[in-house]
Amino acid sequence: MTEEEIVELHDIDDLQDIDLEGDDDGGQTLYEHLRIEVDRGQVPLRIDKFLTEHTQHSSRNRIQQAAEGGFLFVNDKPVKSNYKVRAGDIITLRLERPHFDTTIVPEDIPLDVRYEDDELMVVYKPAGMVVHPGCGNFHGTLVHAIAWHLRNLPTYDPNDPQVGLVHRIDKDTSGLLVVAKTPEAKSDLGKQFFNHETHRSYVALVWGNFVEDTGTIEGNIGRDPRDRLRMAVFDPSSEEGKPAITHYRVMERYGYTTLVECRLETGRTHQIRAHMKHIGHPLFADERYGGCEVLRGERTASYKAYIHNCLKLCPRQALHAKTIGFVHPKTKEQMFFDSSLPPDLLALIEKWHYRLSPITPTPPTPPTIK
Repeated sequence: MTEEEIVELHDIDDLQDIDLEGDDDGGQTLYEHLRIEVDRGQVPLRIDKFLTEHTQHSSRNRIQQAAEGGFLFVNDKPVKSNYKVRAGDIITLRLERPHFDTTIVPEDIPLDVRYEDDELMVVYKPAGMVVHPGCGNFHGTLVHAIAWHLRNLPTYDPNDPQVGLVHRIDKDTSGLLVVAKTPEAKSDLGKQFFNHETHRSYVALVWGNFVEDTGTIEGNIGRDPRDRLRMAVFDPSSEEGKPAITHYRVMERYGYTTLVECRLETGRTHQIRAHMKHIGHPLFADERYGGCEVLRGERTASYKAYIHNCLKLCPRQALHAKTIGFVHPKTKEQMFFDSSLPPDLLALIEKWHYRLSPITPTPPTPPTIK
């Protein structure tokens, strides 16, 4: 599973998080990050396909990059991605940095809890906060804050993948997340997310104007082969990536930008960001997907200054996970939670809204975000 889907915290060392630059060890010490002993009954199979089937989050392309970089070994010898594994082989992944201890230790970090009972919590994550530990972010995450909040609950182990976050959002996306406090709750909620039985809506400011008031974007999402930090959209009929569906509704048009509501049918890594980029409407201020450039509008100095001021108001992708709905795993009650837009995104929307009527003596009323 990936972002905004079921989270397995013991898989945070997946291959997409590592630095594979370089083509050999250059005489440097390599540190073991992964070790797999091939079962006795294994038939010969390409190592890239074998590892794709036996590791979570790691694309075949990523594994091929590891092999080409000289970081993939079988029986202590470097191999290429076309090597066929056999019964008894010892596969290792070795990198130039030590393996970090990713054990979750509770940290006293403020946590905005919107709902809590014996089975689950709904928490609000501010923009700028990393959800869980990963390469370069081993402290100060939402997971550490949750561990502190539940530190006196004997049955909650932050290092147990059977409890904890059920889905996730990007570091610079704000909004609501669900936390399972028991294995039973995690299993039940995880199935709801997997079967697309939850309700999730996002508010986003995107570049450009839409022809239609509503629409649906379908396209497989997978790691961009040209930039491992981005996701790319592939044809739904292809074998690349995983199926993804995003429904959108126009909330208000500002001419050069549009305020939209996005409803996720699936939950892939960077789904809204990649899908909107794919149809020519990158999220405003989304640097990773080109949203920090002046993509629509005038060529005047005053307009460029206006965009610059907008980017200062909201210096991150203009995306907010506004609502979350699901069936309570124990009571079977329908639960629904809503969150207000954060100050930076609200200020950005108001600035674009006001720009529609520059000669009006008083600012017009911003749109109601339902």
